[in-house]
Amino acid sequence: MVDGPVVAVRGEAYREVGPELARFAVTARARDRDREAALTRLAERAAAVRVLLEAAGSAVERRETGDLRVWPETRRSGERVVAWHGTVTTTVTVTDFTALGELMLRLADQDQVEVAGPWWSLRPDSPAYRQARHAAIGDALARAREYAEALGARVTALLELADTGMTPQPMMAQAMFKGGGGGGPEGAPPELDLDPQPQSVHAAVEARFTITAPALD
Repeated sequence: MVDGPVVAVRGEAYREVGPELARFAVTARARDRDREAALTRLAERAAAVRVLLEAAGSAVERRETGDLRVWPETRRSGERVVAWHGTVTTTVTVTDFTALGELMLRLADQDQVEVAGPWWSLRPDSPAYRQARHAAIGDALARAREYAEALGARVTALLELADTGMTPQPMMAQAMFKGGGGGGPEGAPPELDLDPQPQSVHAAVEARFTITAPALD
């Protein structure tokens, strides 16, 4: 049982910080009347993508193959196969944003390769989350003191603190490139500067504090 008056407040904090990761997807495609030929082309194009990603070195933090599809194309009337299609998609995570634009364009310059992204984000354990939580607690305490001061009282103790959750609000910029065309001079891909988009982080807490007896006279 609480002895004395209590003030309940909600503390919030908003932060806008630079992204730590950029992800994009690379999809290699192939189509041929012969199934084996289609699979061979798909494997060759996927291998070319892998070579370019390996050449990027430490700029690429992680790459994951998440979607491999092979399917027949049939005539509208019947099950006769007229062609075979195949796609393989790799999701790439990049930390070096200075190399991001060039890498995406080099991949898009490959034959029958589609590039989509980037999607900006923070790491799950980003210090930005911790900083926002601390700021939310500070906001709750400041509000409690303001209410107590308005009553001619002061905060004496914390009774309860509840985390109401954090909401990262990533902003995305998406471009799509399809390969197969020439690039800049002598076949080199053109330059592309990408501006990392800030990430909004929101933290909120609910807190209950005891205060001294208000001076209401």
